[in-house]
Amino acid sequence: MCSLMILRRFSVSASSRTSFAEELQKNYIPTNTFQRTLLSCGSALVSLLNPHRGDMIACLGEVTGEAAIKHMRQKMLETPEGAEILKEMPRINSKTVSFEQLSQMPNNTVGRVYADFMRDNNITADSRLPVQFISDPELAYIMQRYREVHDLVHATLFMKTTMLGEVAVKWVEGIQTKLPMCINGGIWGAGRLKPKHRQLYLKYYLPWAIKTGNNAKFFQGIYFEKRWEQNIDDFHKEMNIVRLIQK
Repeated sequence: MCSLMILRRFSVSASSRTSFAEELQKNYIPTNTFQRTLLSCGSALVSLLNPHRGDMIACLGEVTGEAAIKHMRQKMLETPEGAEILKEMPRINSKTVSFEQLSQMPNNTVGRVYADFMRDNNITADSRLPVQFISDPELAYIMQRYREVHDLVHATLFMKTTMLGEVAVKWVEGIQTKLPMCINGGIWGAGRLKPKHRQLYLKYYLPWAIKTGNNAKFFQGIYFEKRWEQNIDDFHKEMNIVRLIQK
């Protein structure tokens, strides 16, 4: 009951949302095997040449991630919290989350940490692209959830949106989700680091990311919306997260 009250307090009414299945039907683009192969090769090449092309990274994740998304579904079903997410299919955007109220929460709560992260980095929760190339509604939702939770992973791990922070988060996500685009992002992103940052990456960030990815609870199975009021230190203890003291 308490978690339900928290969800209602910081979210808009569920009756005002369009169901995810209806949204998917509007955005879905059917493809055959040949077309998916072309999309895989093309999006991978463009993503390597220009890592800021979010549309190509999103495309790559969808057309190469089926096995990983099924792995993510299984991991979510292993816990009551993850199974509840799959049943309710909550969304994280400006229509479903009141960022104004989150920004007024006490310091060191999950909601406040998230709101401050989004404000400080000038990020909007509406920037995540809709899924287009996955036909199964549940698998499509899992990919959409991954995108919408990504900023929460950054925020709760206290990882900045720098190349160094992004590469570290990609390793955490890659280890947990098995998504090829995350693993490739960790590998190729590290190659773009400047010498000074590469030293920090090898000495601190990479070992921490590997440990966190293996030891922390599955991020995609965390119902963040019901944890806005949780103290961030308690959250870290429950999720088995050890914060990296950034150098």
